[in-house]
Amino acid sequence: MIVPQDRLLFWFGIVVLPFAAIGLIIPSAAIPSIIVIGGLFILVLVDALLTRRSLKGITMEFPQIIHMSKNHEGKIDVYIRNSEVRTRQLRIALAFPKEVVSTGEDIFLKLQGGDRVSHFHWRCKPIKRGSYFFDKCYMEGLSYFGFWAVRSALPASFEIRVYPDLSFERKNLAALFLNRGNFGIHSRRQVGQGRDFEKLREYIHGDSYDHIHWKTTAKRGYPITKVFQIEQTQEVYVIIDASRLSGRSVNIFQEDKNETILEKFITAALIIGVAARRQGDLFGILSFSNRIHSFIRAKRGREHYNNCRESLYKLQPHIVTPDLDELCAFIGLRLRRRALLVFLTNIDDPVLAESFVKNMDLICRKHLVLVNMIKPDGMKPLFSDSDIKSINDIYQNLGGHILWHNILELEKILQRKGVSFSLLNNEKMCSHLISQYMDVKQRQLI
Repeated sequence: MIVPQDRLLFWFGIVVLPFAAIGLIIPSAAIPSIIVIGGLFILVLVDALLTRRSLKGITMEFPQIIHMSKNHEGKIDVYIRNSEVRTRQLRIALAFPKEVVSTGEDIFLKLQGGDRVSHFHWRCKPIKRGSYFFDKCYMEGLSYFGFWAVRSALPASFEIRVYPDLSFERKNLAALFLNRGNFGIHSRRQVGQGRDFEKLREYIHGDSYDHIHWKTTAKRGYPITKVFQIEQTQEVYVIIDASRLSGRSVNIFQEDKNETILEKFITAALIIGVAARRQGDLFGILSFSNRIHSFIRAKRGREHYNNCRESLYKLQPHIVTPDLDELCAFIGLRLRRRALLVFLTNIDDPVLAESFVKNMDLICRKHLVLVNMIKPDGMKPLFSDSDIKSINDIYQNLGGHILWHNILELEKILQRKGVSFSLLNNEKMCSHLISQYMDVKQRQLI
């Protein structure tokens, strides 16, 4: 595709219009005027025919995968090779989606000839988590005389992966992420005795009879005692609800409704993963809605954490009702070893709450279950707010009281089953979850 440039309009204005007027006014100058105008048209036509060579010998290269964080400016490394001898000026553009804000719609670049490689950074800022694929790059180059600009779409195959932004939570939990071992973390005395078998040793006066290994004692002929150590390889699973209720805004009264409950769940899950890695525990992920979306068995290490992050960065809320029967059956079949199950879900719907309580019987006896939910807006007991100005405020407070009462009853039912239920504040959600996890470690409940 070719488009006219300002230079063509300029020469048309100073050549065609004046000479056409002179030819009409002075008959003897008609032939020279026609020759001049015709020469310009021939030059423009030849320049148009040569435009096919304007972008010849130009190739572009992009990294295959570009990693960025939400609401943080990143850069795209672009490499352009010019195999022609002459120097050329280019205009380059990428079709950014609305979720990725670019610093400019296009970039002007001057390429040096002689098979030289030009490199520049294209800065952009993603505002939504997910994966964005680019298959084309658009380029515009000038013709030889500059009368025309030729535009072309070159193939480009690269992907921008936008991960959750953990910087705010890292600041709130700075002591946990200090690269100084356990320095900077508040010391917690671990209560009780370890349960992981470490070794056998000879009996010492005062050892409990419960710790005597009778089979080895009979074989050796003298008492042998089992020695235990504090558990260091406990399994921690974060179970994320990605159903319809997780697609709601964190605060229904705020203008910016881009941050959903699921966004907070994913951020909290990754923060727990970092904490579990620092504590030496095994960390796993399970996400579900009406089916199981992803399941990563608990392991440790940086590579495993990256795999968990890869499984979550594209997770979006699904407008379906969660299938809790399938979820608990899946947990019962796959998780044979006792583990800490941290549920991040929404059970303020009475029907879902009833199904959740029924299915907890399948897993609460074998695993330690912590159920967490973001506190819904407007949930509070009646008469706790004296600022009532209209009838709508009365009905809104009545609805908040009913919701508060139902969740309070749900908490009591779950406590009788040995399941801990917590309503979390939006701003302090991650810190509360880390406190729960550290309390479990301190009391050795797993």
